[in-house]
Amino acid sequence: MSFFKNKPDALLQEERRLLTQLSDALAKSGLDEHQRQMLEDSILQLDDFFLIVVVGEFNAGKSALINALLGEPVLQEGVTPTTTQVHLLRYAPAQSQKVLGDYLVEITAPVPLLRDLSIVDTPGTNAIIREHEVITERFAPRADLVLFVTSADRPFSESERAFMEKLRAWGKKIVLVINKADLLERAEDLEQVITFVQDNARALLGIQPEVFPVSAKQALRAKQGEKDLWAPSRFAALESYIQETLDQTERIRLKLLNPLGVGLRLARQSRDALRQELDILEEDLETIANVERQMAEYQADMQRGFELRMAEIDNLLLDMEQRAREYFDETIRLGRVLDLLNKKRLQEEFQTKVIGDVPQQIEAKVHRLIDWLVENDLRQWQALHEYLARHQGKYEGKILQAPSGFRYDRQRLVETVGERARQIVEGYDKEKEARLLAEGTQAAVAAAAAMEVGAIGLGAVLTAIATTLTADITGIAAASFVAVLGLFIIPARRRQAAAAMHRKVTDLRRSLSQTLRQQFEHSLHANLEQIRETLAPYSRFVRAEHKQAAERYTTLEDLIGEMERLKAQIERL
Repeated sequence: MSFFKNKPDALLQEERRLLTQLSDALAKSGLDEHQRQMLEDSILQLDDFFLIVVVGEFNAGKSALINALLGEPVLQEGVTPTTTQVHLLRYAPAQSQKVLGDYLVEITAPVPLLRDLSIVDTPGTNAIIREHEVITERFAPRADLVLFVTSADRPFSESERAFMEKLRAWGKKIVLVINKADLLERAEDLEQVITFVQDNARALLGIQPEVFPVSAKQALRAKQGEKDLWAPSRFAALESYIQETLDQTERIRLKLLNPLGVGLRLARQSRDALRQELDILEEDLETIANVERQMAEYQADMQRGFELRMAEIDNLLLDMEQRAREYFDETIRLGRVLDLLNKKRLQEEFQTKVIGDVPQQIEAKVHRLIDWLVENDLRQWQALHEYLARHQGKYEGKILQAPSGFRYDRQRLVETVGERARQIVEGYDKEKEARLLAEGTQAAVAAAAAMEVGAIGLGAVLTAIATTLTADITGIAAASFVAVLGLFIIPARRRQAAAAMHRKVTDLRRSLSQTLRQQFEHSLHANLEQIRETLAPYSRFVRAEHKQAAERYTTLEDLIGEMERLKAQIERL
């Protein structure tokens, strides 16, 4: 017997520790007030008498059954829903009644059975007044043992099945009582009902619960003097079970299992809700990662596209340089000495044959590059908006059991990001953006060439640069008049002109490329940064929530594991 004297005390301490930790963990997971109170009540129940809670439909005879157990009519009986409150029956030398709460009434009676346990009578689970069932559902988790009363004339109804499922989820010890057995005159009819109830209860609970067919009405009359009704009432087996089978060890076992059952259910509910929350947050993290991958791909695509477009502009300038070489070969030679003395003619000829419409072609290509950049910026915002809109609607219509604060904050942030993307898309002025980029490019090119520029196009800026270039190059060519002094000077001047042309074109290419690249990278960076800033609050929320939810989930998983191991120890008592 020393095992039973010492072991439960150690188990009790361990259980209190785990349930206290669970209460703290559940508080962080958004446990509502009703659930919190339920857990606290079950913990407090550890220090109270063994509690038998009687449940069943309103006309199954719950009050009659309790009166029969007590041996006197302590509770009112009736064919209508008379029990509108929870009646807690305790022992006292004198009978009394005291209201303990909105729906809880304590009744005391000098009945020996109540010295070792308390009994609770609950409202009917199928009462017309819905509040009655709610009251019963709230009180049932406190039970150390549930007497589930069904009536022999309508055994195991649909509402009883539904309520028993709820009890099963709390991990309660359930004993089935088939009341009003006296209504069935034939023994085979009663056996058929017993079999029906046993089979259904086994299928529902996964175990075979004890089933007692009784007539509470006959049992009470027998205890009040009609001795011949005691045997037909079949009440002795139920009383024997409560008084003898539920010995001290069994009551300790059930008393310890009760809060664990409540705690495990709440822990699993919270863990499952956290798992659902984590699934959503992981989807959100993947969404953020997808957006970041899309931005990286977008940036790489834009870089490749920019290089291709810059190559086209470079080719225009390289072609111009090639034409210049050919022009110098044709022009700076002994046969055209007289032409070389006419600087104005050389300039006009150089402008026509070498430069031509290159500034206008470059301007057109730059404008197409700018339009391409602006258009792709807009498409990126459109893609973000559409992607978030699809992601936002992914969970519509689905039941999310995560804390309401999480639901609200997440939904608000997704909507905010999506709305910001929508506003940018709808308010995007492509013409204005392109004009600003073009003006910035034009000003930068002019500044690089140390030119004053007003409200003129890039082509005009490039033409002005080309005109200066023409003057410089033709100046070198015109100086070839000294060729009359020596035949070796003309080839030298031709090489000098080609080299100068190469330097000028290289400088122009470098200046234009650097300017366009700076403008491009600034615009691309600004667009991507704006997208990241728009996503930042949502991204921070998701990452922080995921970290916290994962930590809470791990804590609950560990606690559930410890409680299940403790439950297995208690069940071996």
